[in-house]
Amino acid sequence: MISVEDARQNILSHLTPVSTETVSINQAVGRILAEPIIARRTQPPSDLSAMDGYAVQASDVATIPTTLTVIGESAAGHGFDGDVTAGSCVRIFTGAPLPAGADTIIIQEDTTREGDQVTITEGATKGRYVRPAGIDFKEGDAAFAPGHKISPRDLGLLAAMNSPWVTVCRKPRIALLSTGDELVRPGEPLGANQIISTNALVVAAMIEQAGGEAIDLGIAKDNEDSLRQMAGGAAKADMLITLGGASVGDHDLVQSVLGKDGLKIDFWRIAMRPGKPLMFGDLNGTPMLGLPGNPVSSMICSYIFLIPALDILMGKAAASRPRTIPAILSHEVKENDRRQDYVRARITGEEDGLPVIELFTNQDSSLLSRLSGADCLLMRPPHAPALPKGEKVEIALLQAGYPDV
Repeated sequence: MISVEDARQNILSHLTPVSTETVSINQAVGRILAEPIIARRTQPPSDLSAMDGYAVQASDVATIPTTLTVIGESAAGHGFDGDVTAGSCVRIFTGAPLPAGADTIIIQEDTTREGDQVTITEGATKGRYVRPAGIDFKEGDAAFAPGHKISPRDLGLLAAMNSPWVTVCRKPRIALLSTGDELVRPGEPLGANQIISTNALVVAAMIEQAGGEAIDLGIAKDNEDSLRQMAGGAAKADMLITLGGASVGDHDLVQSVLGKDGLKIDFWRIAMRPGKPLMFGDLNGTPMLGLPGNPVSSMICSYIFLIPALDILMGKAAASRPRTIPAILSHEVKENDRRQDYVRARITGEEDGLPVIELFTNQDSSLLSRLSGADCLLMRPPHAPALPKGEKVEIALLQAGYPDV
């Protein structure tokens, strides 16, 4: 068996980013930039007023009260074409361009107007309430570097920069192949010895959430012809994920069957609980990750190995480790053995501003109810010592069934 970190590095070192594509910014949220975004304009393009009031020369309001002559009006989209000279001013509204000659805004609350005469009752220093041209960004400025994941709040900036299209990494196509005579899809008739196939649904949702495209190839039967034929559907995918069949039992055919068709195995067992029978290799140029058949093992292995792999495929730097937060144990925990352990737990309260966690007593890797009911994972390294009640630990939070990464 190899360590979790060695397995992770082996997988990531075999992967390279997929090709790029250009999409409209209204389709860009969640995508990873492949090229930097360069501003095509200056924002704001000219000096603008930040308030409703009057555009004046600061020298005219150095002594107050003072009365100025209103010579025009400036509104957003309709500027004033003349010049503000000594003794004059222009009525101005928020977002309107500052007229030539003016350098300061007097807010309307500090004025009294009669006809074309306005009395200034409070002065202002030069530049007050003026948004200078380019204060947000200038033409030619770079907003984001390649590898940046576009968020909803980024869209306004992209639009303001006049960038209606962005070049992003194509969504990686991840083919999912479930294996086993015992599996049927939800809603299909169940035989006496059959179970519902759940892993493909969970892993597909994780792939889509991470920014990939999941392709469900279906369920292969436990025979060579079925497995070989259905695995052929991954020929144009960026990665093949098999679900189950990665162990060494008589009915675990992935290694033996696909090995005849060109599968080269890098490793197939790791020092991890749950998830020991994990497989990684190359099937005629397509990276292949063989996940365990037990549901919890499949999900946790996807979290540890598949999600970072998707980051690499999308041109994003994979995190060096899962993101964790501190928590407090509600009970003692025994020492760990030689495998790295990912323990399901729930949050039961709070102490000193930190969540208090309780580990589920039964950690069997087939228990979907425990997976659904968990709030977090406690990650314990090999040979970790026993921990007393009240010990501070690090946990990875789960949101809607997925680690918050």
